[in-house]
Amino acid sequence: MSTALFIALTLAAYLGVRALYLRYRHPLLNVVALGAGSVIAVLAASGVPYQDYVPAKDIMTFLLGPATVGLAVPLYRHRLLLLRAAPAILGSVALGALLAMLSAGAIAKLGGLPHDVVVSILPKGVSIPFAIEIASIYKGIPPLAAAFVVATGTLGSLMGGWLLSLARVRDPMARGLALGTVSHGQGTATALMEGEQQGAMAGLAMILAGVFTACFAPLAVWLLGL
Repeated sequence: MSTALFIALTLAAYLGVRALYLRYRHPLLNVVALGAGSVIAVLAASGVPYQDYVPAKDIMTFLLGPATVGLAVPLYRHRLLLLRAAPAILGSVALGALLAMLSAGAIAKLGGLPHDVVVSILPKGVSIPFAIEIASIYKGIPPLAAAFVVATGTLGSLMGGWLLSLARVRDPMARGLALGTVSHGQGTATALMEGEQQGAMAGLAMILAGVFTACFAPLAVWLLGL
């Protein structure tokens, strides 16, 4: 299979799962988890090794940069709302980022996990570049930190919206901020599927959560006694 066919396969999986989600709104119809699973199933059934898929993956990964920049469009459209709610947004994301680190670190420490694993799980709620740097600074394991980030994003995108609905959180701004704070890019993608305002807030929260997590990491390490 050629690179173009791999990209087309991935795009078809994405569009197919997205259409199912928009129709049924079921949390298990997750674009990332189910879409990736569909691609893996096709490759495995066809006997295609992962290395043949890598060039297509590299092209699509490169496009994540422009896609992230594109999040500025909904942010600009909702700029007046952002200005009005700036104190609430900053406060909620800052508190959410700190609590995400402390709760994950405390559970890992109480579970008897070694220091490097506990440190690696602290930045699980932010994007991989932030997580790798934080894990490196505090003697964690960068590849493990990246794995925790992916797992957290997948779980958050699967269950985040459902849990918010279960808690009767219906405000678009609140839902977007929650998804972006704890589930970074995957949560933002889920928020965008709910609506533009949710996506704008999730994109902003994703960026702010990365900054706050980096700033609060020394405090979290100190409070947890690492």
